[in-house]
Amino acid sequence: MFTGLSAFPLTPMNEQGIQENAFIRSVEHLAGAGVDSIGVLGSTGSYAYLSCKERARIARLSVENAGGVPVILGIGALRTRDVLANAESAQQAGASGVLLAPVSYQNLTDDEVFDLYATVCHSLSVPLCVYDNPGTTHFTFSDELHGRIAHLPQVRSIKIPPVVSDIDVARERIVRLRMLIPSDVTIGISGDPAAATGLNAGCDAWYSVIGGLYPQAALALTRAAQAGDVQQAEALSVALEPIWALYREYGGSLRVAATIAEVTGKVSQPCLPQPLKTLQGNDRKRVAQVVEQLGLAFEVKS
Repeated sequence: MFTGLSAFPLTPMNEQGIQENAFIRSVEHLAGAGVDSIGVLGSTGSYAYLSCKERARIARLSVENAGGVPVILGIGALRTRDVLANAESAQQAGASGVLLAPVSYQNLTDDEVFDLYATVCHSLSVPLCVYDNPGTTHFTFSDELHGRIAHLPQVRSIKIPPVVSDIDVARERIVRLRMLIPSDVTIGISGDPAAATGLNAGCDAWYSVIGGLYPQAALALTRAAQAGDVQQAEALSVALEPIWALYREYGGSLRVAATIAEVTGKVSQPCLPQPLKTLQGNDRKRVAQVVEQLGLAFEVKS
């Protein structure tokens, strides 16, 4: 489950509630495309903005409409109490695994983060992926802390931040981490522009934002890397550079992905929880031009 392409869809919503039909269509589309897993309620899924009740509802909708494709559900929250509640609702819904980031308002210590994972792991019956995302949590994992956490029961994957573009340096980082973790714990790359480098450097999985919108394009890149075709994987990433450039210009992938979903008619506008907003004006036109330029609009609507 924690290998290959894990596609992370949006959770489209407005201030009145979740766009359930649009979410269901997205999950069905990913399942039909043959992704290896569906990562629901990650950062792309705006998990931090949803109540426990809303997250439980999304958990059930995702599993019910995934067509047997493994669903990995994000369970992160400010309080351990709520993390445990989210874990329970994910398991009750039939999730194949969970994804946990150390979310906090106050800065966390290494021991506090370890204790969080230890507490959650001892309550789980499904495998867990450690979500290392310093850009949103403002917590930086050391490889040594990853090693400690990876030996906990139920931990089966680590979702690491983007690696550097130098494949030799990236490979060294992956090898160093592997030396500290059990052999049955996989390493997955996040940060779409770094996916080809990460996979070619030895990562087992790509936890992908763009895969939540364009699974065929993301699968092609993933399968090339899995087959050892380094050049093809890099070429497919280069072909998506216009989207990677949007990520860099607009401060990350969420607003870009949500804007793509709106301009292609996959979701209704607005689709992000306030105060977040999708791109507007000339910025929105630029996103639409990139989608048209890459010839990918048809896949979003399929």
